[in-house]
Amino acid sequence: MFKGQYVFSQITDHLPLHTFRRCVERYQGERYVKQFSCLEQYLAMSFAQLTHRESLRDIEACLQSQSSKLYHIGLRSHISRSTLADANEQRDWRIYADFAQALIKIARPLYAGDELGLDLKNTVYALDASTIDLCFSVFPWALFRSTKSAVKLHTLLDLRGNIPSFIHISEGKLHDVNSLDMIIPEAGSFYVMDRGYLDFERLFSLHNSGAFFVIRSKNNILFKRRYSRPVEKSNGVRCDQTIRLTGLNTKKKYPKPLRRVKYHDSETGKTLNLLTNNEIISAQTVADLYRYRWKVELFFKWIKQHLRIRSFFGTSENAVKSQIWIAISVYVLIAIIKKNLKIKAELYTILQVLSLTLFEKLPLEQLLGNNHYMTHIHENAIQLNLFDNLTGH
Repeated sequence: MFKGQYVFSQITDHLPLHTFRRCVERYQGERYVKQFSCLEQYLAMSFAQLTHRESLRDIEACLQSQSSKLYHIGLRSHISRSTLADANEQRDWRIYADFAQALIKIARPLYAGDELGLDLKNTVYALDASTIDLCFSVFPWALFRSTKSAVKLHTLLDLRGNIPSFIHISEGKLHDVNSLDMIIPEAGSFYVMDRGYLDFERLFSLHNSGAFFVIRSKNNILFKRRYSRPVEKSNGVRCDQTIRLTGLNTKKKYPKPLRRVKYHDSETGKTLNLLTNNEIISAQTVADLYRYRWKVELFFKWIKQHLRIRSFFGTSENAVKSQIWIAISVYVLIAIIKKNLKIKAELYTILQVLSLTLFEKLPLEQLLGNNHYMTHIHENAIQLNLFDNLTGH
């Protein structure tokens, strides 16, 4: 039964608070802290994410306008921009990174059964990176080029549910391919990558771990064709070959045969050369797997547009990473709620609704348009419908 909780409280009820407390204890996040706990910091920053706040002053003004309700959503301390700024500077960002990873572990099994759109039961990951530009004079610690700063978001996205399984935040100058060294490959899974990750030594390590990859090849690699398979060219596949690398260095780094699929994308007009170590799936599936890589680009676009990671509430590395990890955890939390409550609306729609209703007292299921819930409430209602009663007379 609904107990009259605020929408924001109903959202935070889905947080595993025991896990959060363990993350705080792991990094001694509340050592010498007398007020404004790490949880309150997280709630305030989550409020900023959900309501699209642009600055600390903006957060302070909005929360103070609802001061009579703050206690009921878990904010016991007075919220001021200086208090929040100090917390963002001093509380270890790894608290929120570990907590976001814990939420990811909850979310991924919920989406494991989602259809991918391919006749493939394997887990499919898309690996990519996105750069978040920063002002050099304000963020000198994140040097990217001589006059520019940036941080880079390296993400391994599970294409079933679009839940990130691995995220690493680095300075902008870290090359994308280095993130392959941070990933623990899963045997039997597919890793789909753009040509920026073409490093045959790392790909051979991925192959030896029992994982499969699909990667776009560069045009200048040297190889020798061993044999070709027949293909159906009407769908865009131009050739399906087994090759061996013949370059002086590449043949040492990847001594095994590779499969080369040439595919013409009629929508973009591009012809793609794809490499994979899987000999079983069809050439069309190889091409389709690479086309599905666009989901990770949509993920980055969605994150940048709908979460607050373009304007930062602090200038230190700790403050920036804390904000990004909290933003990611909010994204995953909403994905968990969407699945738990069987909400059909898209994440974008859910966030738009929540941004205007956090201090309303409505059941989340009703607010987000769960038709099954509405029918259930109607069938079990105790109070009579006024207009039905009138028509009965």
